[in-house]
Amino acid sequence: MLLQNMNPAEELSYSDIIELFYDDQITQFEVSASNVLTFKTVEGKTYSRTLRDLSLFRHDIEDYLIAYRNGEIKNLTEGYDLAEPAKNTWLLSLLPYLIVVILMIVFWVVFMKKAGSMGGGAPNFGKSRAKMFDKEKRKVLFSDVAGADEEKEELREIVEFLKDPEKYRKLGAKIPHGVLLQGPPGTGKTLLAKAVAGEAGVPFLSISGSDFVEMYVGVGASRVRDLFETAKKAPASIIFIDEIDAVGRHRGAGLGGGHDEREQTLNQLLVEMDGFGSHDGIIVIAATNRPDILDPALLRPGRFDRQVTVGYPDIQGREDILKVHARGKPFEASVDFKKIAQTTVGFTGADLANLLNEAALIAARKAKALIGESDIDDAMIKITVGTQKKKNKIKDSEKRKTAYHEAGHAILAHLLPTQDPVRQISIIPSGNALGYTLNPP
Repeated sequence: MLLQNMNPAEELSYSDIIELFYDDQITQFEVSASNVLTFKTVEGKTYSRTLRDLSLFRHDIEDYLIAYRNGEIKNLTEGYDLAEPAKNTWLLSLLPYLIVVILMIVFWVVFMKKAGSMGGGAPNFGKSRAKMFDKEKRKVLFSDVAGADEEKEELREIVEFLKDPEKYRKLGAKIPHGVLLQGPPGTGKTLLAKAVAGEAGVPFLSISGSDFVEMYVGVGASRVRDLFETAKKAPASIIFIDEIDAVGRHRGAGLGGGHDEREQTLNQLLVEMDGFGSHDGIIVIAATNRPDILDPALLRPGRFDRQVTVGYPDIQGREDILKVHARGKPFEASVDFKKIAQTTVGFTGADLANLLNEAALIAARKAKALIGESDIDDAMIKITVGTQKKKNKIKDSEKRKTAYHEAGHAILAHLLPTQDPVRQISIIPSGNALGYTLNPP
């Protein structure tokens, strides 16, 4: 080992070191397994330097070693020790790239399993995401849908056809294969579709329009085909497409033109709805609150033959809806659903369900056994105005201004014959308001 009087070789360049070898100025040298070159010169000085590339060093002194073996080198009297180059260095140099490739493969396998079926893990991008509801699990009937009597009558023909199709076929009648339910959100369009399937006792496949469209071209069209193939396996079935405007938007409006994935999906849907001739047992029910943006080809006769508008319920409809959602909830005898229906103008079925649920939560918060009229009033204020902020600290001057303001509303409502009677006035901050005056119908 050359450890005595060792000097760092940074003062000597690599080319200077090689020149020392060929000038026969080296008496001894060795290269360790860690690529550290240590050599002693004829002057008795010992130097050490880390080699960046051992293979290059061996190549550069190859002629020197040949000359040494031939006896042409006289001063290398103490011998040398040259470590063999590490085996499989090429594999070590490729190791970072191999790690990246392995990680990409692992990521792809995990991704394909996520996209695949639950059983085999094979890629199933084109498989429909529709949820199947069979008659054993489904309990929704027309009796569960309140406030939509006219809409239910429109749909009873479809139920009768699915129950007894021969009755219509003997007379040459063709039942509408497509029904478009249009109306504001929360009016019960999805519930009506489930009730049709429940009354007819046929399989019900439910899917959202956004489930068709993916980032991969052709996936949406494949899912449409798979959806209808699944529906055809039953003698009769109902396909329900919620928010169909997500896929049925007017063609030509997208940035991708005719090659847009959304338009390809819509084209496949139009083709499938035209191919009902061989299988009359499939009924497509779609729901949207934006019928104005749907493609005209989707609305023409032969596809969505019947369009049913599901609007806001009237006073009798609201009372019936309240009674439906009151099932399973204990109410005080003083609760009058007709009176509640009078004060909930503009409420949808979903709004009324939320009203009673909020009332139940408020009653539970008060540790009450029954839901009272005051709980429903508090729930109404919370929904229409906002949560009361009773702990807010407000200056007396601000309270006085709010009181004058709300008193003005109340006086005008009392004096004007077109206004309804004032029911409640408050200067307690609620939601974004410092106070409110309620004069519901």
